[in-house]
Formats: sequence, C-alpha cells, structure tokens
Amino acid sequence: MFADCLKKATLIRNVTYNVLSVSFHTQENRLNDLKGSILTMDKLLIEGGSRLQGTVQISGAKNSAVALIPATILADSPVTIDQLPNISDVRILCKLLREIGGKVSFEEHTFVVDPRNMVDMPLPNGSVKRLRASYYLMGAMLGRFHKAVIGLPGGCNLGPRPIDQHIKGFEALGAKVTNERGAIYLRANSLHGARIYLDVVSVGATINIMLAAVKAEGQTIIENAAKEPEIIDVATLLTSMGAK
Repeated sequence: MFADCLKKATLIRNVTYNVLSVSFHTQENRLNDLKGSILTMDKLLIEGGSRLQGTVQISGAKNSAVALIPATILADSPVTIDQLPNISDVRILCKLLREIGGKVSFEEHTFVVDPRNMVDMPLPNGSVKRLRASYYLMGAMLGRFHKAVIGLPGGCNLGPRPIDQHIKGFEALGAKVTNERGAIYLRANSLHGARIYLDVVSVGATINIMLAAVKAEGQTIIENAAKEPEIIDVATLLTSMGAK
C-alpha cells in the first residue's frame, strides 16, 4: 500500500511539474508574442520609472480637418483655419479646391482659402478617388452650386452602408442623385429644408447633410445625428461663416 501511495504521489508531483512547466512556457510565449506585437505596432509597451519632462505640440484632428476644408466652399469670403495637420489627406483636399478655382495656401499648419472664384467643375476622376473623405465635396458643392459630380473613392458605392445615408439626406433636400460610371451625380433646381432621420448614426452623413442644407431654404432637422467632435467643429465653422 505504501508503495502504491508513493507511486501516486510521484505521479501527482510529475503532473504538477508538467503543469508548472506548461505555465512557465505559456508566460514566456506571451512575452515573446508581446515583443513581436511591439515590433509590428499592434501594441505599445511603455516602461515607466523615469520623470517625464519637455513639451509636445499636438496637431489638429484629421477627422475635423477633412470635413472643415470642403466646408469652406460654402463661404462668400476668404477663410482661415489654424492647426491643420500636415498630412496627405489635407494636401489632397487643398489640391482639389485649387482644381475648382479656389486660391489656397497651406503653410505651417495654417490653411487659407479664397473660394469666391470656385466653379462647379466635375471631379469624376483623379485625386478625388484617392481620398475617402472627398465625399464631403458632394454636400458642399451641392449646397453652393446645386449640382456636383464627384468620383467615388475606393470601396464606396450606393450599397447597404457606405453612403446610402448621405444619398437619403440629399434626396430629402430636393436633389436627384445618380451613380454614373463610378461617380455620383447630384442635381437640384433648388434645395429646401427637411426633417431627416438617419437609419444609422453616421458622422459622414451628418456632416454632408449639414453642408448641403446650410444654404437651403427653410430649416433642416437631422434626427439620430452623430455627436462626434468633428460635428461640433463643422457647426462652429458654418456658424462663423454666417449659418444659423
């Protein structure tokens, strides 16, 4: 009996050692995985213990920048926006505004545009297709010129999610919208205020409807609207440009 107990104890001890070995091995694998993740920027490991000092300049928010720049199309006089991030999306939008006749300068994070000579030039191809946020040009140009032709950025369509809520808003304001050869065509004899309910909360649709509606006759109400900071930034800019 003693021999049997000793045999069982030895077996239990071996099992315990094996479990501990597996546990240690698992922890080591996790550490290696973490190191690998750091190298691939999936995760960032910060080792503390040092006193922080110095200054850091924070650039403006990209999501606000790519909405504010198209909004300047609606202005009747030059507009200045400070603290824009110097990123490719901003530079592409500056190029697009120049293509439709805007006078644009962008230096040291300060953007200045004179939109008075802008025209409703179609933008079915080219740089417009490199930037998803270029769809804000739809709302801005529709609002100012009552028509626009904007090429769809990669992956956008009139399907279940991408821009269906944008289209719903434009049509409620009185625009006719068609998809022709990979570009969105918007036409309206006039734009009128409307009460628009978004089926899903969408930052892009909320902003685009705001841009299209700001010069429409009457009041527009957007229900189930997004509430992100860029919505507030666009509303602030439009208000400073004379919108109510």
